[in-house]
Amino acid sequence: MRNARGGSTSRPMLRLLTLLMLLVAAPMAGAVESAAVTSPRATVTLVGEAVAVPGQTLRLLLRQRLAPGWHTYWLNPGDAGQAPEVTLTLPAGASAGPLRFPAPLRFPFGPLVSFGYADEALFTLPVQVPASATPGETFRVTAEATWLVCEQLCIPEEGRFSLAIPVAAAPHSDADAALFTRAEAAEAQPIPFPVSLGFRGKQGALRLTGLPPGPVRDAFFFPAAQGLLESAAPQPMTLRDGSLTLALSRAEGEVPALVAGVVTLVDAAGVRAAWQVAATPGAMPATDGLPLWQALAFALLGGLILNAMPCVFPVLAMKAMALARLSGAARAEVRAHAASYTAGVVLSFLAMAGLLLALRAAGSVAGWGFQFTAPAFVAALAWLMLLVGLNLSGLFAMGGPAGLGQGMASRGGHAGSFFTGALAVLVATPCTAPFMAAAVGAALGMPAAATLLVFAGLGLGMAAPYAVLGLAPGLVGLLPRPGAWMERLKQALAFPMYGAASWLVWVLAQQAGADGVLLVLAGAVLLALAGWALGLWQREGRRWGLMLAGAAALAALALLPGLRPEPPRGEASATTWSAERVTALRAEGRPVFVNLTAAWCVTCKVNERMALRDDAVRAAFSSRGVAYLTGDWTNGAPAISALLREHGRDGVPLYLFYAADGSAPVLLPQILTPGMVLRAIGAGVPG
Repeated sequence: MRNARGGSTSRPMLRLLTLLMLLVAAPMAGAVESAAVTSPRATVTLVGEAVAVPGQTLRLLLRQRLAPGWHTYWLNPGDAGQAPEVTLTLPAGASAGPLRFPAPLRFPFGPLVSFGYADEALFTLPVQVPASATPGETFRVTAEATWLVCEQLCIPEEGRFSLAIPVAAAPHSDADAALFTRAEAAEAQPIPFPVSLGFRGKQGALRLTGLPPGPVRDAFFFPAAQGLLESAAPQPMTLRDGSLTLALSRAEGEVPALVAGVVTLVDAAGVRAAWQVAATPGAMPATDGLPLWQALAFALLGGLILNAMPCVFPVLAMKAMALARLSGAARAEVRAHAASYTAGVVLSFLAMAGLLLALRAAGSVAGWGFQFTAPAFVAALAWLMLLVGLNLSGLFAMGGPAGLGQGMASRGGHAGSFFTGALAVLVATPCTAPFMAAAVGAALGMPAAATLLVFAGLGLGMAAPYAVLGLAPGLVGLLPRPGAWMERLKQALAFPMYGAASWLVWVLAQQAGADGVLLVLAGAVLLALAGWALGLWQREGRRWGLMLAGAAALAALALLPGLRPEPPRGEASATTWSAERVTALRAEGRPVFVNLTAAWCVTCKVNERMALRDDAVRAAFSSRGVAYLTGDWTNGAPAISALLREHGRDGVPLYLFYAADGSAPVLLPQILTPGMVLRAIGAGVPG
């Protein structure tokens, strides 16, 4: 087309068209791209560098651009999915390396978690150009690829791609194209830190040492082998003195001779780094840095302090009665009772440790006080407290006219001391004494023998006051002589037992709701009937009383299977803890205080009443804009279990303060005072 002056199309228009073409081509400078295979879900192309140089590596990319909401998969797709596959047809003498994957993300779907990518995925593929290639020729590449894309549904797709790349004697001036740079930056880099990894049963741990200073907000290990780890299981993190440890949960797959994968770390600013990991499995790294000697010292001290915690108060009634009966007894008998009680405490702690180890080997996240997360256990313990109270009140005795009492008399005293110790351990678990949490958390990350040793230390610490009587039995002589006052004391001490039973019913109300309370109260009536009937048989020899007692007790036990945790109702409150809520509040620049508690945790309730509801603490939270979040572990929420283990704890309470500057959280003691809280949030202590 010519203009009126006979000239060609105006030069300004040509310049504009040329500029537009350059702008469109700019993102692909130094690269050639195949025709696209498109669907409503994805647009996929094969991209290559602008030239192929004889004897050098030619970089190719399988480029996937995904529609919103759709994702594709990593080398190990996790619980479900399929990694993309590419088959190349190359000129003679050329060879291709393996497909290389970017560092993956996690995609939860119900109880499953997959590993993969959203938005865009760039898979690099190196090709060795033969030295015999002649400049000026064309290096032709044909690729056949398959991939899977998923949203609510998963759809397999495939495509065929071809590239014609000119052979040149030297690299193109724009060979370092932005797309290839971005793809290589998305891949995991060789890790610069020493790595150790090991497994014990269903548990495992991975440790990085020598990390530079600075907080780590999140970390995760993606194993290259599918079926090695439970993809959906949390990986609690412990960061201490430049060492980061991730607790792992094994799946059913075999452990390879060399465990490879990718570790991702997210710092306080949200910057994500990905590192290639390859380690030969060895001894399982401890998930807490506490050495054994220190864990033992903490266990002894924590067990001793546990005697002063509110949970043990009901059992002090039985201890007081036992001590009173020993007044005036022979030294050998005092020593025997002290030894029986100590054995009951220590063996009960060892049994608890063995159960915890078995549950963890099976993949559970059970920790200190875990049994109180089961409504049936809480109900059974409430009934036991009620029966002990009824016995102390005189409704029935532990013996009977048919010689049962006489048969037990000679040995029942020591059996009573033993089971008093066992019961003391059982009811002590809702409480956590200072030093105990660190000892228990460290113990459960150690080899089994060390774990049992630490729990034995807890038992020795708790039994120490009573065990001292075995070493100095003369101290018992300082107590008043047995007399009529003992019967009155015995009846009075029934009321702490009734109080403990009432508190446990309240705990059950938090777990199982009104229906659960109805069941446990019905069971309490049946057991009271059983105690009354047993008393009739003991006092009057009425055989039907024994039969009625047995039938009523069995009827009560039959109610236990009907107790179930009540499902959560309604939406979570703005003050309910979640990892996402903490992240959102910190992104707003707000400080956050986290209180992990449980309805059955007496230590938690005392701390909340004495410290966290203090007027000065509340005023400081308000004036400083501190967000207060509560995590409820009453029914053993897995997310809270993971957070506890991340901070080296295996039971509540746990208190964390996240400052507004994005630094790592401050871990507060298990026993709080208002001053401790005020100092932690930087408000000082009111004068």
